[in-house]
Amino acid sequence: MPRYAQLVMGPAGSGKSTYCSTLIQHAAAINRSVQVVNLDPAAEHFDYPVMADIRELIMVDDVMEDESLRFGPNGGLVFCMEYFANNFDWLEESLGHVEDDYILFDCPGQIELYTHLPVMRQLVEQLQQWEFRVCGVFLVDSQFMVETFKFISGIMAALSAMVSLEIPTVNIMTKMDLLSPKAKKEIEKYLDPDMYSMMEDNSVTIRSKKFKKLTKAICGLIDDYSMVRFLPFDRTDEEGINIVLQHIDFSIQYGEDLEFKEPKEPDEEPDNTNYDDFFQDKEED
Repeated sequence: MPRYAQLVMGPAGSGKSTYCSTLIQHAAAINRSVQVVNLDPAAEHFDYPVMADIRELIMVDDVMEDESLRFGPNGGLVFCMEYFANNFDWLEESLGHVEDDYILFDCPGQIELYTHLPVMRQLVEQLQQWEFRVCGVFLVDSQFMVETFKFISGIMAALSAMVSLEIPTVNIMTKMDLLSPKAKKEIEKYLDPDMYSMMEDNSVTIRSKKFKKLTKAICGLIDDYSMVRFLPFDRTDEEGINIVLQHIDFSIQYGEDLEFKEPKEPDEEPDNTNYDDFFQDKEED
């Protein structure tokens, strides 16, 4: 039986832990088993139980306090993740093997881990060897995306992660519940963006010809790939949460290999009507 995994990615402050917490509560409400693994060695606390915590293996604070290493926060986190990549046996032992595992991997917020460092790609390959079907879930803060140029930078980060990891990816705009009604209406155009029309809308504010040319080239790249779309995520909207989960389940084919359960036999005797004779009589008539 396959196992299923979500890699919950995104910049720092994009709402990864809140997303995991919301999904845990939603899964409990629909009687579904979902577990969380913390892969952030700099995490401080959770409001949900975790089945495995990378801080049991290594912590950023310990690395930064090591006088022989002398790493800062970012360098310490990269060191922790590279140490983790050399100790995947710890993760394998922590995960065990239960049929129909569905696990959320709460990942760190350093964007370079998904763009040009091999650590997360190595994790994906290892999970696939353990028979996991892996989906990337890339989160961006909707409050950050209300300006076109910030939105373009968010799309480029998501696209970079998609190309680097080479796995099905669902892109999500988080914290929709924190937006005003006016901002919610304004942000709808960013969910399924038309890059060239966005650029034309902001052409007046672009004074530099070089910047305008660069922006046009980036918009062309995004439009050519045509891979980045966003789903809104409002943690107070059960229906919206269910739609997001359905998209992710579809991308990893969750539920297709679940065993079929035979229906219970009725107490009454089965109807032995011979339908072949019935249709033959009809034809003769």
